[in-house]
Amino acid sequence: MESSFSFGVILAVLTVLIIAVNGLVVVAMLLSIYKNDGVGLCFTLNLAVADTLIGVAISGLVTDQLSSSAQYTQKTMCSLRMAFVTSSAAASVLTVMLIALDRYLAIKQPLRYFQIMNGLVAGACIAGLWLVSYLIGFLPLGVSIFQQTTYHGPCSFFAVFHPRFVLTLSCAGFFPAVLLFVFFYCDMLKIASVHSQQIRKMEHAGAMAGAYRPPRPVNDFKAIRTVSILIGSFTLSWSPFLITGIVQVACHHCCLYQVLEKYLWLLGVGNSLLNPLIYAYWQREVRQQLYHMALGVKKGFTSILLFLSAKNGGPERNRESSYHIVTISHPELDG
Repeated sequence: MESSFSFGVILAVLTVLIIAVNGLVVVAMLLSIYKNDGVGLCFTLNLAVADTLIGVAISGLVTDQLSSSAQYTQKTMCSLRMAFVTSSAAASVLTVMLIALDRYLAIKQPLRYFQIMNGLVAGACIAGLWLVSYLIGFLPLGVSIFQQTTYHGPCSFFAVFHPRFVLTLSCAGFFPAVLLFVFFYCDMLKIASVHSQQIRKMEHAGAMAGAYRPPRPVNDFKAIRTVSILIGSFTLSWSPFLITGIVQVACHHCCLYQVLEKYLWLLGVGNSLLNPLIYAYWQREVRQQLYHMALGVKKGFTSILLFLSAKNGGPERNRESSYHIVTISHPELDG
C-alpha cells in the first residue's frame, strides 16, 4: 500500500508537470503560428497537444493509486483510460516521426519543400496521424487476445492489457520507427555534409577572386541536432518498457509486471515531459516566443504592482512627490 501511494504521488507530480509545461508550449506555438504561419510549427504544436493529452489521460490513474479504499476503477473504465493513454502516446511518437520527415524533406528538397509540404498536406498528415493513433490505442478493446482475462485493481496498463499487445506494438511500430529514424538521420547528415563541402568550395573560389563569402549551412545541422535529440529521448524512454514487455511474453515464469508498471512505464510517459523541454531549449522559434511571453507577464505584473502601490499610497503621496519635483526644479530655473 505504501508503494502504491508513493507511485501515486510521483504520478501526480509528473501529471502536473506534463500538463503545465506542454500547455505553455501550446500557447507559444499558437502565437508563433499566428505570427509566422509556418507549416513545420504545426507539427510541433501537434506534439505538444499529444503530450498534454497524455498528462490529462494519466491524471485519472492518480485517484486509484492514492485511494485508500478497496473500491478501484471498473475494468471497462480502466480499459478506456489506458486506451486513451496509449492513443496519446502513439500520437506523440508518430508526431516525432512526422517532424523527422518534415526536416528530412526540408533538407532533401529545399527548393520544392513548400510545394510538397503545404497547409493542406500538413493538415491531412495530422488528421491521419490521430486516426491511426486511436486505432492503435483502442485495438485491445476489439481484439480479445490483447486483453487480460482477469482484472485486479488498481488500474494500470497490464491490469487490463496483455503483454502480447506490447509485443505487437514493438514489432509493428517501435522497431520500424527506430530504423526509419536512423535512415532519416544518416541521410540528412550525408546531405548536410555535401552542402557544407559545396559551400567550402564556393568560399575558396570566392576568396581567390576576392568575392563575398557565403555563410555556412548551420540550419541543416541545427535541424539534424534537434531531430537526433528527439529520436534519442524517444528511444531511451520507451525501449526499456517495450523490450521488457517482450521478455515478459517470452518468459512465462518471469514476473516483471511490477518493474514494467512502476518504473519502465513511468519512464516512457516521462518522454512527454522531455519533448517540450527539448524544443524550448533547442528550437529558436519556441525559445523566442517563450521569451516574449515572459516579458509580457513581467510587464503585466509590474503594471499591477504600480497600480496597487498608487492605490494604497493615496493622494498625499502624490502631492508630496509633486512638491519634491518643484523644489528640485526651482534652483535650476533660477540658475
